[in-house]
Amino acid sequence: MAEPLKNIFSRRLIEPFTVELRAVFPTFREKQFLQHLFDEQWEPLELKQRVRRISQVLREYLPPEYPDALQVLVGTTERYLDQHGEKLTFEYTFLPDFVEAFGVAHPDVSIPALETLTRWSSAEFAVRPFLQHYPERIYRQMLLWSEHSSPMVRRLSSEGIRPRLPWGMGVPALKRDPAPILPILERLKNDPAETVRRSVANNLNDIAKDHPNIVLDIAARWLGQNPETDWIVRHACRGLLKKGNANALAHFGYQKGVEGIQIQDLSCTSQVAIGGRLDFAFRIVNNADSSAAIRLEYAIDYQTLSGKTSIKVFKIKECTLGAGQSLLLEKYQRFQDFTTRKHFPGKHKLSILVNGTALNDCSFEVV
Repeated sequence: MAEPLKNIFSRRLIEPFTVELRAVFPTFREKQFLQHLFDEQWEPLELKQRVRRISQVLREYLPPEYPDALQVLVGTTERYLDQHGEKLTFEYTFLPDFVEAFGVAHPDVSIPALETLTRWSSAEFAVRPFLQHYPERIYRQMLLWSEHSSPMVRRLSSEGIRPRLPWGMGVPALKRDPAPILPILERLKNDPAETVRRSVANNLNDIAKDHPNIVLDIAARWLGQNPETDWIVRHACRGLLKKGNANALAHFGYQKGVEGIQIQDLSCTSQVAIGGRLDFAFRIVNNADSSAAIRLEYAIDYQTLSGKTSIKVFKIKECTLGAGQSLLLEKYQRFQDFTTRKHFPGKHKLSILVNGTALNDCSFEVV
């Protein structure tokens, strides 16, 4: 079994950090801080709780005034940047978390600090409460950051303003009206950094959940400009494609409800234990007189804790199937529990989708 991600936050990480911090703040009480942090409360804490606990204990051992305490952490971050260059270091997320926890009332010093901190550990979560408290100010700042020389800061201008950032605080105003986001994405769509372009795609995928037509209009404008924008559009439309949106399918040459396509001989494991895997096989056949562009997926109706079902769609492949041609496929889906997905016993359904339309299904039991 893989080691829990929360164990990244440990003495092995924090002790060298205190050395760098003490170089900026010589009176830092390193031993007392470590004893306080790693007391009897530490071990049961989960990942995000550990991040916040580091921030909280740091606050007690840094200068009493927040701007002075923040400057110590900015100076420590600058030491890391000087030594190692810019990185997306997940293990140092407690640095921007400090700003999220204590700095919202101090935007004049906190916002410039996030510009530095995000170059070492992304501030996409820390900027969320500032979006809620100072929306117009942050919209302007994000637009400025979209032209920053650092790709990490440019990434923040897109990732931090996502309407539905996973694990992040929601921004209802941007779900209702994503207009402030769009000029930022326009500036970043040809960014030289792949991490920035990926953020643009993820932001558009968020927007598509509430405003699909906005994203479809952008897709029509961006497609064909260059391979990078083509990739952004396809990745941005992945949610719409999984839902079988006819306009999204048409953007990529797929016809909703392909005539003459059949799914035959579908079979799947009748019973799957949590921790095991579902094996399934089927044949896709083109009975038409012409070839067909195929987007092939499978969907599973998962049981939830409440007794309802949650449908998840998984891509198999995209291909062209010639007239009279058939293709046999064998696949499997693991039912191992993860932080992001828990499995529950009960009846489940597997469906095979062609261009967004379910053509065949079978049932199985999770035990």
